[in-house]
Amino acid sequence: MRHSVASSPSEASLTAFAEDVAHSLTRSPRQLPCRYLYDELGSSLFEAICRLPWYRIATTEQSLLSTHADAIFSRLQPVSTMVELGPGSGEKLMTLMAAAPDHGVTVHLVDVSPAALDKAAGALAARPSLTVIRHHATYEAGLESIGSSGGASGRALVVFLGSNIGNFDPRGTDALLRCVRAALGRGGGLLLGTDLVKPEAELLLAYDDPLGVTAAFNRNLLVRVNRELDGDFDVTQFAHRAIWNAPASRVEMHLVSRARQRVQVRRSRIDVTFDAGEAIWTESSYKYRIGDLAPMLERAGFRVTAQWQENGFALTLAEAG
Repeated sequence: MRHSVASSPSEASLTAFAEDVAHSLTRSPRQLPCRYLYDELGSSLFEAICRLPWYRIATTEQSLLSTHADAIFSRLQPVSTMVELGPGSGEKLMTLMAAAPDHGVTVHLVDVSPAALDKAAGALAARPSLTVIRHHATYEAGLESIGSSGGASGRALVVFLGSNIGNFDPRGTDALLRCVRAALGRGGGLLLGTDLVKPEAELLLAYDDPLGVTAAFNRNLLVRVNRELDGDFDVTQFAHRAIWNAPASRVEMHLVSRARQRVQVRRSRIDVTFDAGEAIWTESSYKYRIGDLAPMLERAGFRVTAQWQENGFALTLAEAG
């Protein structure tokens, strides 16, 4: 397998992190961008979450991919370029690649987590004929880089799994899907995984598990701020909370201050006082109704060509018009 690294962590990325934290923590309500959940430890904790019995997104999607991989590629042949946004450990991509051509495929991996990129690229080492290019970047920046360099040559398939699209609000979702469309040539494909609306108790158990793994994943964001931005968060003084916002159709994760306390983040040049019960909103995970998916994709210039469902999860294949 031939490797090429498109970019690497830098002083610029730390500066961007500091600026994002300064902006987000001084908003009302206070927030922290969810993309910063995925440092090396955060990525490992998320992998553990995906193995919990209460969080069924990963196992259900893996089952759908295993069952329908042949059908996906039979509708798109010949695929010469694949792009995965947020590849995680690379397991799902490997399941899908079992039905892909053996030769002449270039795979672009796009993620803000270097650890995830390393693991996904390592998993793909089982296919030495692949050319793998890693992009340490946001989805939008990675797609723009691939598109501007002509990287999505031939027939391309963008893979966006794990219901990661649910981390974007509706306006952000439309913008990201348009970005995906711009990176694809006519006839290129998008394989999209989306979690569907379920009973509230089931959703909350998935995001506030009895083992506390999700709570550790959430609080690790404060650990990262302390380590990389010279912050002084007392992690023990923030409680994990998950809520279902039914009108917005999203699960929200928050970190709630247990007491009145002062926090400094020196690299971000902020000094913040939290009241007892005040929360930091760290993540949104939007859930969908099956009838919403085709219109959402059509707004971005896609046409749904196939769709499969299992256990309240949908896998949708769409073609760029």
